[in-house]
Amino acid sequence: MSRVMPLVLCLLCAGAALAQLATSNGTGVTLRALDKLTGRVEDLQIANSQSATFGRITVQANECRYPEGNAAGEAYALLTITEVGKDAPVYTGWMIASSPALNPMDHQRYDVWVLRCTTS
Repeated sequence: MSRVMPLVLCLLCAGAALAQLATSNGTGVTLRALDKLTGRVEDLQIANSQSATFGRITVQANECRYPEGNAAGEAYALLTITEVGKDAPVYTGWMIASSPALNPMDHQRYDVWVLRCTTS
């Protein structure tokens, strides 16, 4: 237990530092989608508050943020992903470009990850 506590404190401090990072809002997001069954890969460019369809899923981009003054930097996208025939979304939350495994969409057929925010 005594070894775990310093690690938890470090993670909390790192999270607080990230939360204070000044960000700018992009006009949309560029995502990569993979159909694990067919091997099909497609890059999707979606404007904020718009959606795109890939196979049986629809991805809605709610917001995309990046570090202020560095549009090519780390992208954070708030996404809602729905699947045909399902009542509830299969994914809702923030995806981070450099850490796709941090908050991934857990789906048996499709995989989606953030590449970057768009600014124009």
